[in-house]
Amino acid sequence: MGYRFQFQVIWENWDLLLAGVGLTLQLSALAIVLGLLVGIVGALCRTSGNRYVSLLAAAYVEAIRNTPFLVQLLFIFFGISSSGPRLGSTLAALLALTINFGAYATEIIRAGIQSIDHSQIEAGMSLGLNRRQVFRLVVLKPAIANIYSALTSQMVLLLLLSSVVSQISAKELTFMGNFLRSRTFRDFEVYFALALIYVALALGFKLLAQLCHRRLFTFTRYI
Repeated sequence: MGYRFQFQVIWENWDLLLAGVGLTLQLSALAIVLGLLVGIVGALCRTSGNRYVSLLAAAYVEAIRNTPFLVQLLFIFFGISSSGPRLGSTLAALLALTINFGAYATEIIRAGIQSIDHSQIEAGMSLGLNRRQVFRLVVLKPAIANIYSALTSQMVLLLLLSSVVSQISAKELTFMGNFLRSRTFRDFEVYFALALIYVALALGFKLLAQLCHRRLFTFTRYI
């Protein structure tokens, strides 16, 4: 007996998938912003002259990069809740995504900072810029320009990684897709639609990243 495709279940329940897309985008955007802040602080710690601070930041990076994201997510959702305040699924998902992205951002930004020649920092100081201005204008912005491609690729991976948080019932796109599948039993149609939506989200993010790059970093070229 041939399989009969019934994609109308997607059109009839588009509101469920749209709600899932909304939470997916919210989690991804917040985790990227917070993770970038963690990454900047972590990169500063990694490049600091304090050995202990640098080792602590390195330990955080290695711990995250050498454990599965699902284990990190379950540890935060169940482990922390068992010994402290109970976290909701959405908050736990955001915390896990932020910590995970922050570790990878730390190493990417560290590489960008180390790509800046020390003579540029000395030139900034000679122009009368204070340390904060030197870091923001002479170090951080050129560093971000140098590693922008790697950083945006990691952001796309974060967007796709957000599907894992469905395991703790965070109502993002994959969770909503699984819910729809359990209600309609149309496995192929639902997961095919999810795949298309994730492709569209990833390509849309890459396009947005390219537009941001043109606006922010086309004024000059950093080597």
